[in-house]
Amino acid sequence: MLQLNQIDPIALQLGPLAVHWYGLMYLLGFAVAWYLGQRRVRAGRLPGVDANAFGDLMFYGLLGVMLGGRIGYILFYDLSTYIADPLQVFKIWEGGMSFHGGLLGVVAAAWWWSRKHGLHFFDVADFIAPLVPPGLGFGRLGNYINGELWGKFTEGGWGVVFPQAPEVWRLGLDPAALRAQFESGALDAFARHPSQLYQAGLEGLAMFCILWWYSRKPRPRYAVAGMFALLYGVFRFAVEFVRLPDAQIGYLAFGWLTMGQVLSLPLILIGLAWLWMSRRAPTLQPQPAPQTQADAT
Repeated sequence: MLQLNQIDPIALQLGPLAVHWYGLMYLLGFAVAWYLGQRRVRAGRLPGVDANAFGDLMFYGLLGVMLGGRIGYILFYDLSTYIADPLQVFKIWEGGMSFHGGLLGVVAAAWWWSRKHGLHFFDVADFIAPLVPPGLGFGRLGNYINGELWGKFTEGGWGVVFPQAPEVWRLGLDPAALRAQFESGALDAFARHPSQLYQAGLEGLAMFCILWWYSRKPRPRYAVAGMFALLYGVFRFAVEFVRLPDAQIGYLAFGWLTMGQVLSLPLILIGLAWLWMSRRAPTLQPQPAPQTQADAT
């Protein structure tokens, strides 16, 4: 069944202040990660770390995601645009975040925090990995609401018509006329794969379910982080076959290879390597913190 993506990207307008759905999706992702992380801290999944230390980790992780994601997008996908208009760097609400850049930012933040607290980096990475997928899923929902990062034409009786896509945009229709044209079937040929929703389902929901289940019992060092890297790399590589590449880059080779696939291949290899390394690695055992009188009440 075909759908028309006509969602206002502004969730709430407070005078001159506009609250965008894209930003709310990021906040929701961090809120879920905070809640899940607190549960794992109370269960002693990162011995020696209390709620305050975990709060510091989340703060540094937030900075890593925002700075790394934005810088990564600029470097990997659209450097020339930002050189021409540097102020575009600050317009995060319009999209333009790179997962691979955000991942590098989080890795840097976790590495620094690990050294500060005298912990093995991969124990921290294994702890963080199951907390990340909800944020990825919500971020992709934000992409869908923004009407960006759409897929190729479905050429079938299903898909989504995106008003921001060039073939629809150049029609110059107002929202009411666009809705009328859609309901008449005149826009059926413009239906595209909602690749943002595919990624939300795979990178968000599916990865979370697998990683949360996989990490419920202690796993050897490297295993959970390795599973995360492998799953994301495979899921992202697969979805790229139906996702339209960034217009300023296009396909890199063979008429189908995208930048997203190139950046995902190292993650697949790294994930396999870490899973192999985990076969002979030690397993960190949970050490629940003693219950205080405040906790009991």
